[in-house]
Amino acid sequence: MDRMERIPEHPGERTAADPIRLLAVRDTPLSLDEVFAAVGDDAAGGTALFVGTVRDHDGGADVEGLGYSSHPSAEAELRRVAEKVAADFPVRALAAVHRVGELAVGDLAVVVAVSCAHRAEAFEACRRLIDDLKREVPIWKHQRFADGTEEWVGA
Repeated sequence: MDRMERIPEHPGERTAADPIRLLAVRDTPLSLDEVFAAVGDDAAGGTALFVGTVRDHDGGADVEGLGYSSHPSAEAELRRVAEKVAADFPVRALAAVHRVGELAVGDLAVVVAVSCAHRAEAFEACRRLIDDLKREVPIWKHQRFADGTEEWVGA
């Protein structure tokens, strides 16, 4: 019998009482340190962090820059997405921030992080958090290309 079989489920193995530590849609630069610190938890053995940056190309075209805009309900929708992830996984702590406004190539556009007792759960929960955020939170990207064309993504 291994140690895990002998010990009843530890409180640290379950979802924290209030795992949502940081949620924001903001027009100021994002901080990896802020998000990472927000998901710190002594009961977490795994922390997964995803960082989305503005890349210099899309669909074979050179990107010069882009702007993100959001619906007034974006933060409420972000909370709904975060609450669903926290309900579906044994999350110890969760954080998500998305930038709006004008961004340049290399800027941080979105940072999400999840900590759980184990790494597999942290990876799965983080993946769900970023995928659901991109699919369900009303934030739109307006890309400007080097050839003078532009396009809206997610609108």
